[in-house]
Amino acid sequence: MRQNQNESSRVPGSISQDFPDYQGLKWLDALVLPTEPQAWLDGTKHGIRQRKTGLTKTKLAVKQLLKKHEWVWPQRPIIFISDLHADADALLNSLVSSGGIKKTGPDNHQFKLTHQGKKSLFVFGGDFFDKGPSNLQLLRVLHQFIKTGARVRLLAGNHDIRILFGMRSAGHTDDPRNGHFFVRMGAKAIPFLREIRDTYLTDVDALKDIPSDEQCHQFLYPSERWWTQFPDLASWVMPAVAIEREMTKIEYKVSRFEGLCKKAGLTLREAYAAALKWQELFLSKHGEFHWFFKRMRLVHRKGSFLFLHAGVDDRIADMLVDHGAGYLNDIFKQQMFGSPFEFYYGPVANVIRTKYRIVDMPLTRVGSQQAHLAGIHVIVHGHRNLHRGQRIALRKSILHFECDVTLDRCSRSKEGLEGIGAGATIIHPGGHILGISSDYKKIKVFDPKAILADGQIVDK
Repeated sequence: MRQNQNESSRVPGSISQDFPDYQGLKWLDALVLPTEPQAWLDGTKHGIRQRKTGLTKTKLAVKQLLKKHEWVWPQRPIIFISDLHADADALLNSLVSSGGIKKTGPDNHQFKLTHQGKKSLFVFGGDFFDKGPSNLQLLRVLHQFIKTGARVRLLAGNHDIRILFGMRSAGHTDDPRNGHFFVRMGAKAIPFLREIRDTYLTDVDALKDIPSDEQCHQFLYPSERWWTQFPDLASWVMPAVAIEREMTKIEYKVSRFEGLCKKAGLTLREAYAAALKWQELFLSKHGEFHWFFKRMRLVHRKGSFLFLHAGVDDRIADMLVDHGAGYLNDIFKQQMFGSPFEFYYGPVANVIRTKYRIVDMPLTRVGSQQAHLAGIHVIVHGHRNLHRGQRIALRKSILHFECDVTLDRCSRSKEGLEGIGAGATIIHPGGHILGISSDYKKIKVFDPKAILADGQIVDK
C-alpha cells in the first residue's frame, strides 16, 4: 500500500493488516472507498473538531487525556454504523466498507458474512427510520443480515422512538399525557404512512372497517381533554416555558397535518389505516417487524467505550457510576413500552437527542469526571451528520467519536453529496480505531500508542 510519507510516518505499518477487505464492490454502483491511511489527528478540521481553541491545543488536549486514562479495549472488533435513515443500499454499502460482508450480486439480498464479519460485533447507532427511500426495505435487509448469524446490537435513535410513540398513540388521543404523540411526528411520518398504504393497503376492501374522516380526526389528533390537562400534568417535569413551547409546537403541527397528507396524496382515513397497520406489523407478536423494537437497546458498553445515538449528560453519567449501562437499558425497556410521556420528557431521552446545545441537558466537568470514574473514556455516537467522514470532538474532557457520515441518499441529495453513502467506524482489540467513509480520501487511523510516542504534535 502506497502512503504519503508524512502521513504514513504516523501510522504504524502493522495496523494495515486490520484494514477491511472491500469484497463485491462491482455490485455497488461505482462505490469508491479509501485504501490509504491517514493518522486521525492529521486530518485537521475533518478529523478533529475545534471550538474556541486552536487545532494544536486541541490535539495536545487529546494527548493529555490519553496519558491520564488507560483505555480498556474490546476483545473483538466492533463495527459501528449509524443513521441509515431508511436506505437499504446505504446499509449494504456500509457493511461492505466495514469488511463485514461480501456482496455477491446486484440485488439487496445477495450478500454473505465474511470471516471478518463473523468475528466482529456490529453496533447500529439508531435512526433507522425517515428520510430515505424505504423504511420497510431497510428493515428487511437488516433482518436478513441478522439471520446470517452476525452479532448485532440495535440502539435507539430519536427518529425511531418518535415513530414508535407516534404510531402507538393512534386511536388513543384521549390520553391527557400521550394523546399528542401521533401528530407530534409531523411531516416526517407522512412518507412512512404512505409507504405502508402502498405496500399493504391496496385492496379495494382495505378501508372497509376504517371510520369516517371526522372519526379518524378524533383518533389521530389530541382531544380537548389533552389541551386542558397536559400543561398541569407536565408541570412536574417541564418548566413553564418548555410547556408553552410544546403546546405551540403541537398546535402548529395540528394545523398542518391534514394539508400535508393531502399534498402527499394521502387521506386522513388512509393515514389512520396505515397507523393501525404499523401497529400490527411492529407491535403484534406475529408482525413482520416485531423483532425490531424487541431487540432495541439504549446504549452498549464495552470496556472504555460507550456506544449510543446522541450523547450523555450529568444525570446519565451519575447513573453509569451508580448502576452501570445495563440499568440504563432496563429503564429504557420499561419506558419504551410504557407511557411515552415518562420517557420523552424524562432524563433518559437526552441520550437519543442531545446535540450539546444550550437547550439540552448539560454535560459539565462534574459529569465528565463521573463518566471517567465509571471507566468510560470514549463516547461513540451518530446524530450529528458530517460530510467528510468521522470526526473527533472533545467535550468536557471526554472524547466523542462522531460517526454519522450522512449515508442515506435523500439527505445526501439535499446537502450536495453525490450518490449513496458508505461508512463504518471500527474499534479494534489491538488498540486502534479506523474511520472509513466514501466521502473522505483516507482511512482515518486513531492509534493512541503512536500519538503518545510522538514527542510533538505539529499544527500543519
